[in-house]
Formats: sequence, C-alpha cells, structure tokens
Amino acid sequence: MGGNGWKWLLCAPALVVLVLAASGPLVIVAIYSFLSPGNMGGVTWEFSTEAWFRVFFRRDIFEPDLVTWNTANLAIFWRSVWLSIQTTVICAVLGFPTAWFIATRSPRSRPFWLFLITIPFWTNLLIRTFAIQEMIRNNGTINTVLLWSGLIEQPLQMLFTDFAILLGMAYVFLPLMVLPLYAAMDKMNLSLIEAGYDLYGSRGAVLWHIILPLVKPGFIAGSILVFIPAIGAYVTPRVLGGGQSLMLGNLIALQFGQGRNWPLGSALAMLMLIVVVVALVIYLRTVGRSDGERRV
Repeated sequence: MGGNGWKWLLCAPALVVLVLAASGPLVIVAIYSFLSPGNMGGVTWEFSTEAWFRVFFRRDIFEPDLVTWNTANLAIFWRSVWLSIQTTVICAVLGFPTAWFIATRSPRSRPFWLFLITIPFWTNLLIRTFAIQEMIRNNGTINTVLLWSGLIEQPLQMLFTDFAILLGMAYVFLPLMVLPLYAAMDKMNLSLIEAGYDLYGSRGAVLWHIILPLVKPGFIAGSILVFIPAIGAYVTPRVLGGGQSLMLGNLIALQFGQGRNWPLGSALAMLMLIVVVVALVIYLRTVGRSDGERRV
C-alpha cells in the first residue's frame, strides 16, 4: 500500500463519521422536503413540492386557486435574520474591548480573565436563559430597581419581545466572539502599534489602519461562530420570546411537533441552511475583496 493509501486509511474513520453523522442527516432532511406529509406525522413516499411552496406561499381555505404570500413565515424568517445580524454586531462591539482588555493584561493574569469569560459555558443554556428571564420580567430585578429609584411608574414590558430575545442571544453568544478576538490580538505584533504612534498617528488612525486589519481574522471567526447558532437558536427565543416572537428554529420545531408536517419542517430547515451558506459566502467574498484592494 502506497503512502497515499495509508493516508486515506487513517482518514477513513473521520470521513465515515462526517458522512454518517453530518452529511447523512442533511441528505435525509433534503429528501423529506420533497415528500408528502403523513396523516399523523412522518412522511409518505410521494414526490411533492408542496412543502417548498408553503414556505413562501399559502392557499386560501375556501378558494385553493387563490395564492398569497405566506406573511407569517416570511415575518419569522426576516426576524430570525435581522436578530442574528444584530446579535453579531452587538457581540462584536462588546467583544472587541473585552478581548483587548484581556490581551493587554500581564501574562500571569490573562488566564484568570479568560476563566471568567468561559464560566457561562459551565452552566446549561436553559439555566442561563431563565436567569435572563428573571432579570427582565415585570417583577424582575431590572424593573424592581427602576421602580424603587422612581425612574418609572409602571414595570417595563421587556419579556416576550424581540428585545428580550436579542438580549438573551447577545449574552449567550458573547464569549464566542471574545475568544477568537483574543486569539487574534494575542498574536498581534505590538511594535506595529508603537510605530503608528511614532509616525504621529492618532488613536483613531492607529485603531482603524493597524489594529482592526490585524484582528480581522478574529472578527471573521467570531462573526461566523455567533451568526450561525443565532439564526438557528431555539431555547432562547422559546423562553424569552414565548409564542409571540418566534424564530426559524421554533417554527421548524413546531412543524415536526404540533404541526405534524415533516416535509414543511424539512424545507424550512434547508432554507435556513441555504441562508447561512449564502451569508457566509457573501461575507467571505467581501472580506477577501477588501483585503485584495488593500494589498494593491
């Protein structure tokens, strides 16, 4: 057996796991999206594009030939994308100074600050989400403090809103932005920053022309790590949004559960996958184009 043969043999276990555990379920979901729903869940093996049709359109109950946009699905789709983008931006804005603070500490104290960042990962996501719920509910911590201070006369309705979902997702996914940014900053050559100041560069110029380009890989990795799980989030929108602010993950779960329409749930899941892939391609191409222009 040649050298390449041994390499393929050594890679075989990982390839099998990737095919069976990753690609296999995706293929099944893609196939289910082109089948007909069963009477009590499941699917019947009859080819149909009805599921994909119902993702974007709906038929009138009394006049099946009357087709209109499925505004409910489109609203949930837009809310999912918009909240995911907002979550990514908020995590980037908050994560950059946090990572910079950690990266500029002494080597002895950095592990302590990284330890504080990773502590939330030690707790179950559901428990962390309930903690946020206790803070923003009508008689929670925030409203209690605001009422006691006299800033408000009635409790603010924060729970079961898009704001609650955005707050919860930003809290949950912030460490996923901080860690890649810190890794990029830790490898940064600080002498370049000193050179920028020696050339009479202002703080803003040094930040924009030196620091941000150097930590761009951290921003890219962090944005990917935040955006992908945010658009498919289920627990946080379910607990903090209730039934009033659904996201794609909740809609997919409803189709596989109460709706008993597995093909529609599969079509929605594939749509979410397509959105993630398109967003990543556009983002990476934009970043690559800007890097090419900067080199020129």
